[in-house]
Amino acid sequence: MTARTDDIVFRYDDPVLGEFALRPVDPVGDNELLHHWVTDPKASYWMMQDASRDDVLKESQSIAAHPTHQAFLGLRNGTPDFLVERYDPHGELGAHYAHKPGDVGMHFLTAPTTRPVHGFTRAVITTVMESLFADPSVRRVVVEPDVRNTAVHALNAAVGFEVLGEVALPGKTALLSVCTRDQYLTKRGAA
Repeated sequence: MTARTDDIVFRYDDPVLGEFALRPVDPVGDNELLHHWVTDPKASYWMMQDASRDDVLKESQSIAAHPTHQAFLGLRNGTPDFLVERYDPHGELGAHYAHKPGDVGMHFLTAPTTRPVHGFTRAVITTVMESLFADPSVRRVVVEPDVRNTAVHALNAAVGFEVLGEVALPGKTALLSVCTRDQYLTKRGAA
């Protein structure tokens, strides 16, 4: 399945896996695909396992209407393969950490697959970090994955995230972590 590419907002070329790109989520046009992704057992940490198509549509529409929250469909070589959310962490996490100017929150989800591609998830998080730090106002990326999601903790560490500690959030205990631009660039240079 290929996706339209007329509204691409960011591109990153991975030397092995090709072009990664981001475009805004189309709440109606992408609903079937996103519903499949977020209700897949692999996406259990997104806590939408029992979501209906209408639930997913309402969530996408809510994000699209929000002034400080955006969702992007990620494409690899023109094929939808991942989802990215960018948000202001001050609102969601403000009571749990010392918010600083230039902080941006991030979530990402890779599409379910029966044929994993070596290096794909690392290329996805690299694309996400490159897109966030392409905005000169972003100084630090904040994430709050479930403490049980050890695979994403390893991935976060690989791109420079520093763990601040565990925080209780609705539906989960999260491992609050941050990555400054310098931390990311240092890890990227070491790769």
